[in-house]
Amino acid sequence: MIAGGILLFSVVTFFMKGQTNPVTGKTQWVDMTVKEEIMMGLQGAPQMGAPSRDREAQAIVQQIGHRLVSSLNQHLQQRGINNPYQFDFTLLADRQTVNAFALPGGQVFLTEALYHQLDKEDQIAGVLGHEVGHVIERHGSERMAKGNLINGLVRAAGVAGGSPNGSGLASYVGNIAHMRYGRQDELESDRWGVLLMVLSRYDPHEMMAVMDVLEKSGAGGGKPEFLSSHPRPANRRQYIKEVIAQLPPGALEGSRN
Repeated sequence: MIAGGILLFSVVTFFMKGQTNPVTGKTQWVDMTVKEEIMMGLQGAPQMGAPSRDREAQAIVQQIGHRLVSSLNQHLQQRGINNPYQFDFTLLADRQTVNAFALPGGQVFLTEALYHQLDKEDQIAGVLGHEVGHVIERHGSERMAKGNLINGLVRAAGVAGGSPNGSGLASYVGNIAHMRYGRQDELESDRWGVLLMVLSRYDPHEMMAVMDVLEKSGAGGGKPEFLSSHPRPANRRQYIKEVIAQLPPGALEGSRN
């Protein structure tokens, strides 16, 4: 009965969190409102690491990021959609970790370790556009809601099993399910990365070079893809090719080489 109560409470709570995404229009189950996402991002930004002291590189990252956002806003306004997020882009003084990430609400970060492996502005645009996609799709808030649901299911399974081993097995299964959400999130963001690059007149084919960098750095390597929170670069590369192939005729005219 206790397990059933936990299960019922977790499921009902999750499905009460439905919201309409203000940009995509789709219904999502998320843990925060857009305003709360923005506030969370602003509060969390100072904890993400020290900004780079390379003013020129910092300016380049910000210029490319804001170019992408400007093109995004124009694209949305033509469709009568308002972008509620105010994006900011920061180059972090981390020369060890090849990484880029975004907080809910619009705070986007790129490490120096990744920045210095990108040869063209188009490649930087691909990375930043991908992270903008995470924000637009509300992946952070969505994963928090799904994580809370999975934790509730794990607790219910542990109580029902009546043994630590049963709880541990349920936790393992729950973790795998949670990781699978992340794989889909990455592909959705890759699609946004291509779209934003095209809108901003960057060459989306340069995202292939970004995948090369990630592959060399070991991203997604060592683990079976099923147990990885990110699709392997080789599979993301194929997906990106498919997205580019679906672009309307003439969409790439004016893109940088």
